[in-house]
Amino acid sequence: MQNPSHVDIQRVKDFLLDLQARICAALEQQEALGQGTAKFIIDDWTRAEGGGGRSRVLQEGTVIEKGGVMFSHIDIKNLPASATARHPSIAGAKAQALGVSMVIHPKNPHIPTSHANIRLFVAQPEGKDPIWWFGGGFDLTPFYANDEDIQQWHKNAFDLCQPFGEQVYAEHKQWCDDYFYLKHRDEQRGVGGLFFDDLNRWDFDTCFKYIQAVGNGYLNGILPLFEKHREQPYTEEQRAFQLYRRGRYVEFNLVYDRGTIFGLQTGGRIESILVSLPNAVSWSYRPCWQEGSPEERLTSYYLKPRDWLNLGTSKVSHTI
Repeated sequence: MQNPSHVDIQRVKDFLLDLQARICAALEQQEALGQGTAKFIIDDWTRAEGGGGRSRVLQEGTVIEKGGVMFSHIDIKNLPASATARHPSIAGAKAQALGVSMVIHPKNPHIPTSHANIRLFVAQPEGKDPIWWFGGGFDLTPFYANDEDIQQWHKNAFDLCQPFGEQVYAEHKQWCDDYFYLKHRDEQRGVGGLFFDDLNRWDFDTCFKYIQAVGNGYLNGILPLFEKHREQPYTEEQRAFQLYRRGRYVEFNLVYDRGTIFGLQTGGRIESILVSLPNAVSWSYRPCWQEGSPEERLTSYYLKPRDWLNLGTSKVSHTI
């Protein structure tokens, strides 16, 4: 297996920083098209343990209520349990991790919340060759869902996977369904997309090309949804439902998300780790929605794993 050189790692870093800048520019354009003036602030930081990052955050916009697009490249002196459970051979090893992670919370309830991340992890066990893998993906969390938006999102994911093998989309779509699942609620966080970890099944360059496709594919998937719904009117009741459903997002990120756990265990920068949490959110005790309403249908139909590309033959299943 090809081991990444310093040059290879720098290539990944350059792409990640460029991706971060392009995503922020595209989202700022959506903000401007919605007559907003909010911009992403740039917050460069370093950590005493080694490495640092560039956090870019937009808050209280007209179109985007909160968005965080975060780059980090950190050195780790002693790998924590969250990184070694599946790889006991690297326990205690030095490592470096670099990636871009983003969560965008639009203000309009008709625009889904979206998340994406791509990352490279390289461990250096003493006296052994480096152990490396890529991870990442993207997923969609609508509040007022419709088949057309979800199919467009998954068709984009399917298309970008095709050059890498006919089974890649199905595998990484299933992984996404299984991962973004709230066990204590018995429901999905959203309608899925792609998720993968421990990716080194191909040579380094091919794996790198795949995460480039995923990173670029996020923009191709989310921008049409902004364009479609940015000016769509909404009611106070729809806004209240959005805030209620955001509570599920918070629950997942604080209870299950590996990135959050990894960041906390490695002494990460807390503001960057928790940037995915929305500024406005609510909880309610056992609310009831009218049967057949969009609110009720979200959980009874849309928040179930489905074959979104072939809804006529779709079967609901879960492998957890």
